[in-house]
Amino acid sequence: MQTTTFRRAFVALLGAGVLMAASASGLSLAQAQETNAVIVKNFMFSPMSLTIKAGSTVTWKNLDGEPHTIVNDAGLFRSSALDQNDTYTFRFDKPGVYNVFCGIHPNMRSTITVQ
Repeated sequence: MQTTTFRRAFVALLGAGVLMAASASGLSLAQAQETNAVIVKNFMFSPMSLTIKAGSTVTWKNLDGEPHTIVNDAGLFRSSALDQNDTYTFRFDKPGVYNVFCGIHPNMRSTITVQ
């Protein structure tokens, strides 16, 4: 009887350990695919610079009453015109520095650094 109780406790503990290990590996995957927000408001990007890990996404949301576009100066991505409350998302897979501006209002600039 005591041996059966010990085995059940051992199996339960082992199962909990496996679940914790699976959760930990899933957490690191989720962190690599993290979403970062950039707000477009008052004809500015906020934050104006952002550092993220490779594999992360950035979502821009336009809170202005005027349309804006999200453009990479190297031509890697370009959104359509975003009306108020519209969003644009891009996933950054490769490390580097990405300069971003609004194609309608080119004085609006920001930098995304991918590590």
